[in-house]
Parts: sequence; structure tokens; C-alpha cells
Amino acid sequence: MGKKAFLFPGQGAQCTGMGKDFYEEFAECKVIFQQASKASGLDIEALCFEENDILNITEYTQIAMVTVEAAILWAVENMGIHADVTAGLSLGEYGSILAANILSREDIFSLVRKRGIYMQEAVPFGGAMAAVLGLEANVIEEICTKCEGVVQIANYNCPGQIVITGEEKAVIQACEDLKVAGAKRCIPLNVSGPFHSSLLEGAGNKLKKELDLLHLNQIQIPYIANVTADYVTDKDLVPQLLRKQVSSPVRFWQTIEKMIEDGVDTFIEIGPGKTLTGFVKKINRDVKTFNIEKVEDLKLLEELLC
Repeated sequence: MGKKAFLFPGQGAQCTGMGKDFYEEFAECKVIFQQASKASGLDIEALCFEENDILNITEYTQIAMVTVEAAILWAVENMGIHADVTAGLSLGEYGSILAANILSREDIFSLVRKRGIYMQEAVPFGGAMAAVLGLEANVIEEICTKCEGVVQIANYNCPGQIVITGEEKAVIQACEDLKVAGAKRCIPLNVSGPFHSSLLEGAGNKLKKELDLLHLNQIQIPYIANVTADYVTDKDLVPQLLRKQVSSPVRFWQTIEKMIEDGVDTFIEIGPGKTLTGFVKKINRDVKTFNIEKVEDLKLLEELLC
């Protein structure tokens, strides 16, 4: 068997009830939710399990998602299944950092709570993102540079799907120009800010100050950073990479290609939804993919990997 990779999704995959079965099934998962509540000052159980109006607001989404990913990660590793390499999409990079044991759970939870607040404060109103379908990345890059205002690529997701981000008027104009250039569709995303744009640089600077205060452990599992799509081997580079990540493109497509080149043939998505497994299949249909979002998924994973 080749290598296994853990992948962690970002914002957009959240849903009411996520992680509840893990919380109810495993005592340690309940402890993880309690740790997140203490570190963040929020009632994470209520945020994740009860219908509310704030789960889709980034300052709450981020801590909720990472808590659920931490709980599912524990359950997967408790089965004796461990990754050879790990990565995440945007916010999901914090799940991969947890899997690599670079930061403690408590520090991750506290940091992600602050990240969500800083990003929300950076652009509380305005800004937009859109998924561009069916157009080459170099064409999108060129058109974005010609638009007035701030608009740039936010995510290289997979062949045929690139996300752009920036000021609302600039994103709207870019979408019109991209459709003229041959894009099949430009789909506005329901987000609360222009994530991974230069408008978020201030949030990244605040985040690095927080990171500089934390104790970072030696990297135990290789992880690939969003900004570089390459392995991080020096823990001291992590604060700078996470600072840049807030306002730089997420190179998920390139990350998966890097993993496959290095012998990864099994990808396990840890968290709600199947977004990342879908991207991986569009990048390479020959690899195995699993998504673990329910307790029942654990048994299937165990059967298929044993």
C-alpha cells in the first residue's frame, strides 16, 4: 500500500449537527468540545449542534469547524490509522497542524478563535468571492490583473474550478469578463468576507503576533502549507506561513499533485462534507478517497484499509 494523507476542509462545509455523534459516542470527543469551549469562551456544543444564526459567520464558523475536525481526528487515530502526510484547505490547514502535533489542541482552539475575529474585523462589510468554472488558471490570473480594484485568485481547487476574491465591484466585473473569455459559470459564494485577498493582510499580521507567543513543537507528521504547496520541515516557519495564508491563494490543487508525486494513493477527508474528496477525484481518479464525517464512516474506513 502507498502512503495515506489526511485532508481537512475549510469554511463552507459547516452544518448544524456536525460532530454530534462523535461527541455522544466517545468520551474523549466530549472532552475536546469542552476544551474548545474553554479556550474560545463560546458554547461550542450549542454552536455546532443547535440551530442558530451565527454558525455561518466566520468568527464562529472557524472555531466550530476546527473543533469538529479535532474530534474526528482523535477518533480516526484512536483506531490506529495515522497519516504519512497531511494538509488542509484554508482554515483546514489548522486541522493539519493539529495532526502534525505542531500546536496543542488548546492553543489551536484559542488561535483559531482569534483568527476568525481578526478576519471578520478586517472587512466587516463588503467584499465577495466567486467560483469560476471551466477556465484555465492563467486566463483567470490575467483577467484579474486588468480589473479595477482588488480582485485575485483565492483558491486553486482542482481542474476547472478556481475561486476569485476581492472587492465586490471588482469581483462582479471580473466575473463578467471571465464569462466573455469562456468561463462556463461564475458562481457567487455565500461568504462573509473576501478571504485570501490582500484586503486581509491586517488580519494576518495580528495573527502572527499571536503565533509568536505560542510554543511550537517539532513537526511529527509532514504537512504541506497552503501558501507554498510544499512541505514544511522547520516549525519556525509556521507563523510566517500562516500569516501569509490569510491573504494569499490556497494552492490545494498543487498540494494534491505534490502528494501523489510522492507516493500518496489514499486520501482521508476528516470533517463534514465531501468537498475535498470531490476535488481530489477531479485531480486524479486513480487514487482512493474516503470522507469521515459520521461515526459510521469509521467502520467502513477500517474495513477498507485493513
